[in-house]
Amino acid sequence: MSALSPQRVTLLTLGVADLDAARAFYERLGWVPAQAQEGVVFFQMQGAVLALFGREDLAADQKRPVAELGTGAVTLAQNFPTKAQVDAAYATALAAGGRAVKAPEEVFWGGYSGYWADLDGHVWEVAMNPFWPLAADGSLTLPPQG
Repeated sequence: MSALSPQRVTLLTLGVADLDAARAFYERLGWVPAQAQEGVVFFQMQGAVLALFGREDLAADQKRPVAELGTGAVTLAQNFPTKAQVDAAYATALAAGGRAVKAPEEVFWGGYSGYWADLDGHVWEVAMNPFWPLAADGSLTLPPQG
C-alpha cells in the first residue's frame, strides 16, 4: 500500500442553518446529491466530496458551541476556461438565490473573477485564469512554475 499524500482534501463540509434550503439551493446550481442521510447531504465532486451539514449538528459533532464555528476566511472556487462561462456561473448562482459579493471583472493578476455567497454566507469565487489551463473535465493541475 502506498503512503497517502498529506496534500489532499477528500471532504469539504459546510455548516448550514437550514439543510433543506441549502440542499435546494445547491440543486438549483445543478449539483446532484450522491448520498443523503439524517442531517447531512453529500455531493460527489472530482476526487472529493462536498457535504452540507446542519450547523447545530456540526457544532455538536465538534463538541463546541455553535458561536465558535464562525464563518471563517475561506473561499471555495471554480475555475472556467472562458469569461463567458464565469459570467454564466455567476448569473446561475444569483438566480438560484445566491448573494452577489463582487461581479466578475478583469483582475490585476491577468485573469477574470467574481464572488458570490450561498444562503449561509459561504463565499465562492468563479474565475478564468489564463495561466492555469483546465482539463476537459474542468479539473485543475497546476503547470510547472518557471
